[in-house]
Amino acid sequence: MRPDSQLVTLLLHQWKNGNQEALDQLMPLVYDELRRLAGRYSSAERPEHTLRATELVHEAYMRLVGAEIDWRDRAHFYAVAARVIRRILVDHANSRNCRKRGGDVERVRLDESVVIGAEAPEIIVSLDDALQRLAVVDRRKSDIVQFLYFGGMTYEETAAALNISPATVDRELRMAKAWLYRELAPNSTGDAVS
Repeated sequence: MRPDSQLVTLLLHQWKNGNQEALDQLMPLVYDELRRLAGRYSSAERPEHTLRATELVHEAYMRLVGAEIDWRDRAHFYAVAARVIRRILVDHANSRNCRKRGGDVERVRLDESVVIGAEAPEIIVSLDDALQRLAVVDRRKSDIVQFLYFGGMTYEETAAALNISPATVDRELRMAKAWLYRELAPNSTGDAVS
């Protein structure tokens, strides 16, 4: 564990035990990472996109601070942050009264372009729906996709958060992508992801 990881874990535990000063020390340590993650989502958005990286970080911060979570370590914190960021993006897409499905949606790859590209909100909503269905079938595969693409976590961080090996992350990610491709293929829902 890196020294900053140890400090983040220590501060998370102190915060969980009621030490508000620990939260004051923790936020500057994690803010930059949360800002980097949020920046990935909004850096390539279309100019009229209304949710900016700073707003995304602040909203995630407010939800994380208000959550009653038994923090285990730094990886757990970022795993939860990934879920929160995903939820914010989906809520934002839904609030814009987007079409969930559409025959004119172009084919895109399941990589960072889905999350940070100039994608239509329909893609985020469709991907969220598919990830929810995948979670019913295989929660770990859904978590792997979420941590890597919405949380910006590395294979090693994802492996640590899920208590599996990076090789297992890679293998299950490939299976999750195949499953998502099938779910989002034009002949099954109108969207396409590869």
